[in-house]
Amino acid sequence: MAGEMSAATGRFSLERLGLPGLALAAALLLLALCLLDRRTRRPGEPPLIKGWLPYLGVVLKLRKDPLSFMKTLQKQHGDTFTVLLGGKYITFILDPFQYQLVIKNHKQLSFRLFSNKLLEKAFSISQLQKNHDMNDELHLCYQFLQGKSLDILLESMMQNLKQVFESQLLKTTSWDTAQLYPFCSSIIFEITFTTIYGKVLVCDNKFISELRDDFLKFDDKFAYLVSNIPIELLGNVKSIRKKIIKCLSSENLAKMQGWSEVFQSRQDVLEKYYIHEDLEIGAHHLGFLWASVANTIPTMFWAMYYLLRHPEAMAAVRDEIDRLLQSTGQKKGSGFPIHLTREQLDSLICLESTIFEALRLSSYSTTIRFVEEDLTLSAETGDYCVRKGDLVAIFPPILHGDPEIFEAPEEFRYDRFIEDGKKKTTFFKRGKKLKCYLMPFGTGTSKCPGRFFALMEIKQLLVILLTYFDLEIIDDKPIGLNYNRLLFGIQYPDSDVLFRYKVKS
Repeated sequence: MAGEMSAATGRFSLERLGLPGLALAAALLLLALCLLDRRTRRPGEPPLIKGWLPYLGVVLKLRKDPLSFMKTLQKQHGDTFTVLLGGKYITFILDPFQYQLVIKNHKQLSFRLFSNKLLEKAFSISQLQKNHDMNDELHLCYQFLQGKSLDILLESMMQNLKQVFESQLLKTTSWDTAQLYPFCSSIIFEITFTTIYGKVLVCDNKFISELRDDFLKFDDKFAYLVSNIPIELLGNVKSIRKKIIKCLSSENLAKMQGWSEVFQSRQDVLEKYYIHEDLEIGAHHLGFLWASVANTIPTMFWAMYYLLRHPEAMAAVRDEIDRLLQSTGQKKGSGFPIHLTREQLDSLICLESTIFEALRLSSYSTTIRFVEEDLTLSAETGDYCVRKGDLVAIFPPILHGDPEIFEAPEEFRYDRFIEDGKKKTTFFKRGKKLKCYLMPFGTGTSKCPGRFFALMEIKQLLVILLTYFDLEIIDDKPIGLNYNRLLFGIQYPDSDVLFRYKVKS
């Protein structure tokens, strides 16, 4: 009761605090942060860059042009340095040959501690920080995103794609115009949701569209949610999150049919540790849904965008798909006769290279670890001390934009990951072969367990679109990156383009 009264008093005070009061409160807070943050560089620590803004540090410069800013710091301070970003001190390691320092020190550099705090801030999941057994059991559920279980998901996905395309898109015999991003987000969200969570027993088209719209509003504030900004200051995102969590409660998901193995296994684990009515179950499902679509949507956008902008890439990918269909005896007739296995999709090296190149240009996924105890990282270039409570991060965009590794890295080259007609997996820096050369899915223990599912989904969608449709871009304008989700995954486009499509005659 005391907690309820305290929370109510806090809301009342916030509501009564006018704009002048908020400005004064912000000024006092900044003054307090200035006085409290007296951190200086200790002997043995990497160079320290705090910037002139208290608490925020260099976050504004980083968000303006992340790659250029990080390259400037690299030129000034070397491959390892510590920066202040939004109240957190993060030591970045930019040399790809030193990535193992982060991966091998998993006892002192914890991914779980970092991710559990992130899950609590973003999705309101609190139990994982206290319950290691549940954490381990949920992690085991990821086995259903690989092997034979992935084949089952692929089959279910194809059936859902068939339903979406036959009911909505295969009737477009004349040109239809659409914005590219809503087109991609609509298809990816519906296909992913129905493949993992099943379909509503009673046909309700509004359910998926409303859930998608709410999800995209929630995701738009994701970077702010995982910061230390109080959720009450983020507009209506708290009520949107609550609405989605309720939508994904055990009671509502029981009305779905066609649960996937991975969802069923997660639900079994959650009902073991929560009562059936606990809304935190829905929070877990929101977290899993975010992991399933938040990066797949922009990946699909960028793959489509680059194919539409580069006719030579479109022609090469279409030719590869045609040759595969011919070799498997499949014809491009009316209806929906195409069916490709995981091995056949994997054999489309030109398509895969196109997707990888789109990822290389748009991914700002950053591998982050929480420092559990003071630690000395021993590198070939010297030893570095990192402090307990700080974060250590690998920043792959520096790798992806390195001209020594990728010739003309600012350019889109659909065949960059092809060599002598085969997949190219060998890249060099300073004459040495790189273990990591493309990192949109992270690395080590934090490597995305759903990466195989995501790639199969994008490949399937592109095969169908390029096989059955004529596609043309209308706004032939360059699109840049929106850095709202900097450090967290594939970046959104900073604007959109119009394209048109129709079923091939």
